[in-house]
Amino acid sequence: MLFNSFSYALFLPIVFILYWIMPQKFRWIILLLSSYYFYISWGPQYVAVILLTTLVSYAAALLMEGRHNGTLYSRTLLTVSVIICIAILFFFKYFNFFTENIALLFQKISIPIQPFTLKLALPIGISFYIFQVISYLVDVYRGDIHAEKHLGIYAVYISFFPKVMQGPIERGKKLLPQLHSRHTFQYGQASYGLKQMAWGYFKKLVLADSLSVYVNQVYNDLPSYKGLSLILATFFFAIQLYCDFSGYTDIALGSAKILGINLTQNFKAPYFASSIKDFWGRWHISLSSWLRDYIYIPLGGNRVGKVRHSLNILITFLVSGLWHGASWNYVLWGGLHGVFQIIEGFFPWNSKKSPFQRNKHYHFLLCLITVPCTFLLVCFAWIFFRAVTIQDAFYVISNMFDGITQFPTYIQDCALQMGLTFSHLSYNCLPLVLLFLYDLASLKTDVITFISRQRFFIRWPVYLFLLLVILLFSEKGVSTEFIYMQF
Repeated sequence: MLFNSFSYALFLPIVFILYWIMPQKFRWIILLLSSYYFYISWGPQYVAVILLTTLVSYAAALLMEGRHNGTLYSRTLLTVSVIICIAILFFFKYFNFFTENIALLFQKISIPIQPFTLKLALPIGISFYIFQVISYLVDVYRGDIHAEKHLGIYAVYISFFPKVMQGPIERGKKLLPQLHSRHTFQYGQASYGLKQMAWGYFKKLVLADSLSVYVNQVYNDLPSYKGLSLILATFFFAIQLYCDFSGYTDIALGSAKILGINLTQNFKAPYFASSIKDFWGRWHISLSSWLRDYIYIPLGGNRVGKVRHSLNILITFLVSGLWHGASWNYVLWGGLHGVFQIIEGFFPWNSKKSPFQRNKHYHFLLCLITVPCTFLLVCFAWIFFRAVTIQDAFYVISNMFDGITQFPTYIQDCALQMGLTFSHLSYNCLPLVLLFLYDLASLKTDVITFISRQRFFIRWPVYLFLLLVILLFSEKGVSTEFIYMQF
């Protein structure tokens, strides 16, 4: 059941009505049944995995919080339960990748071995809820939160339908108390949630899906394209991925908000970032903060020597790349971000004592340079993220400037190869401008709240205009599955 499907348009109002008419003490039942129904809609076979993960982590947390907390017993429980979670993730997501690379390694030393692979369907959202379970177990072990004793509420915490497919990766200390709290229906909160969903649908249906046509056209048939077509397809993919993933997140946050539950904000105008470090403070925030708290800081963070600090950054980003998929493309993509962040740490203007950081005028002038440069570096790394193989990625890099010396022809060939006309570009200009203005304004204010506070004759034309744009500009006949579902 996709967020952008007719079935979800029926499902969410039913859940909304049942949830608010049900007495408070039974609302968790509505959330649990609806979450498992939502998950089962992707295939009954997936339920066993999420149920096993839930039961193992629930029991381990309760045992850890007993009289043995902080002892060898609790450390053993934590280790075993985390290993079980990682083993489940490894089995479904990385087993074939591991065996194929082992076989390839043996073949390199003239030992012919055929890789043993399994035909397994990747359970939806497994990377997200496994990381959520691990953070919960570690937090209970550290004593940061208490183990959840109510199995039903804990099961909702793991499977809550708005975030189970693509996050955010929620922490127990934020979501679990909300599942216990008494909620009263608030019109303002529900209204905000619906508006946030509308903006998410705009980003997904209007921008992500329309740009996917050009991106897939090029990246699915790379040998047929050279020059500016490769650059433009990469830029389009950068916007497509952002709108697809952040659009999903907006719909997820809005769906939860109409039920009185606040999920973690996952994006903060990432393409306005002034550095790679700043980018990861704005992009997929729940994952980057997870990696910081459970990988980077335990490794020593920045409290070690410069070489070790650089190594900690690189390891963290390599884990990030591998989390995204069982492919060397993703590992290389993560490694590139790690190298970028290590290098930018040596620039003097990144120091907190630098006048560029302390003086807002200097900082603004610096951002005029660093923001576009950061965007270009991020787009360069996206090549490895989107390309099917590393060879395809290097094809893009080696051919993107082919023919640039004849600049008019360079542009004309791109237009002909991609089927772009002035009317096509003009047609897609308005949605892109709206996205740019929204993200720019969001740097200073909550745009939805700001518009909601305006007078009736100002805010309603804005709502109707956005609805009209969604209806007119949404791409028809295009696969609308969300990209991050594959992770």
